Amino acid sequence: MHAAIVGIPGPILDAETRATLRAYPPAGVILFGRNVQNHAQLKQLLADLRSVLPPEAVLMVDQEGGRVARLKPPAFPAFPAAGRIGALYARNSDAGRRAAHLAGAGIGLMCRDLGFDVVCAPVLDLLEPGADAVIGDRSFGADPAIVAQLGRDFAEGLGAGGIQPVIKHMPGHGRARVDSHLAMPELDAPEPRELEPFQANADLPWGMTAHILYRHLDAARPATLSPLVLADAVRGQIGFDGVLISDDLAMQALSGPPGLRAQLALAAGCDLALFCPGSNRDNRVVMGLLPHVSDVTTARMARGRDWVQIRRMDMDAAAVHAELEALLA
Repeated sequence: MHAAIVGIPGPILDAETRATLRAYPPAGVILFGRNVQNHAQLKQLLADLRSVLPPEAVLMVDQEGGRVARLKPPAFPAFPAAGRIGALYARNSDAGRRAAHLAGAGIGLMCRDLGFDVVCAPVLDLLEPGADAVIGDRSFGADPAIVAQLGRDFAEGLGAGGIQPVIKHMPGHGRARVDSHLAMPELDAPEPRELEPFQANADLPWGMTAHILYRHLDAARPATLSPLVLADAVRGQIGFDGVLISDDLAMQALSGPPGLRAQLALAAGCDLALFCPGSNRDNRVVMGLLPHVSDVTTARMARGRDWVQIRRMDMDAAAVHAELEALLA
């Protein structure tokens, strides 16, 4: 497997995409709205992908709840944004924690039934005054301890539903005043308080980097491409030892050819390069430049599979939804 997770172009596994994935097998595929039409179509697409990918490869989706959801009504149920769960916690901490767990479990059950392995959530970034709205209600709130707790509850819910979580965006995107989808945010250095939710959840199996330039750690390279930031802040101060994936390398915070971006992300310390646009041509270029998954990454991916195996529970999706809706009413 090449050390990349890639997007694909459309809602079916067409001949060109099938050939690309067989010639350049990635460590996983991530799906987006362009790949989703309805439940039956998506389940078939995931089954088709599973048939051509290596057995250890993952099928991934961004499904946080709220506005970041690739699986949307009416074909799929809606789940609350993290900010709504945080607001419930402020009124009733027990109810907020239960809602976080149920939201994770509901998303996990839905995604596992379809054939996914990994969901890119929870967001552990803090809600910060004056920051760009790209995080906003994707955050559980402004208090590091509460964000850490609700993030843990959500992640454990995903695990109960049969899905591995991805904590994001390390070492912290909350204070950014620019949307990294559009331009490069710059900060001086990660603050201790924004590291706290990640530190409290550093044992979770997957994590995602932030495309943010931390001037006092590395004035030349954003976290995703910086050996200094990833070694010092992510592997060091946070203590994260799971599968570290880049945020989407096609985002406009970064520059240069996609293949070079992917090579630099791996050289910086990412386990896997995430490249989402879905162009088969570009996927072939990127994966053709990347090495196979390292032994260290293979072991980390295996630990992720073990993590979810010991947490997965038999749960009734309808009952989960009903209890969650009652808590949020």
